[in-house]
Amino acid sequence: MELDKIRNLSSEELKSEEAKAAEQLFRIRFAKSLGKQEGIGKIRSLKLDIARFKTIARERELATAKAGKE
Repeated sequence: MELDKIRNLSSEELKSEEAKAAEQLFRIRFAKSLGKQEGIGKIRSLKLDIARFKTIARERELATAKAGKE
């Protein structure tokens, strides 16, 4: 998912998308352990998306903390 699209999501949608990506990643890893080779190429993109979701969430958290101090 593109960074601009992620930034436009609300906090609730951000958590939801992160959970979906984590679930997909789990399912692909589980299938891989069973010997299936389908979807293995998507693992990297899912991991990057999860990292992006977490980064944006942290940025928002820090921005609200900084705004509270001022």
